[in-house]
Amino acid sequence: MLEVRKKDRETSQNLAHRFTKTVRQSGVLLELRKKKFHKRAKSALAKKKSAIRRVEMKVQKIKEAKLAKPK
Repeated sequence: MLEVRKKDRETSQNLAHRFTKTVRQSGVLLELRKKKFHKRAKSALAKKKSAIRRVEMKVQKIKEAKLAKPK
């Protein structure tokens, strides 16, 4: 847990700045963002389908390159 206490003769703006700096350096917000925007892992079937699609696209690209007009 983070704790920031007001020092003697410290303005509220300085305290707020020091607090935000402490939070940023601690990495708490990064962890929260990682949890908030976490993506589920692909299922085995989805992985297979995307791999097949990648191979098909690669083959199609090679065919198109062979059939293209010479420069």
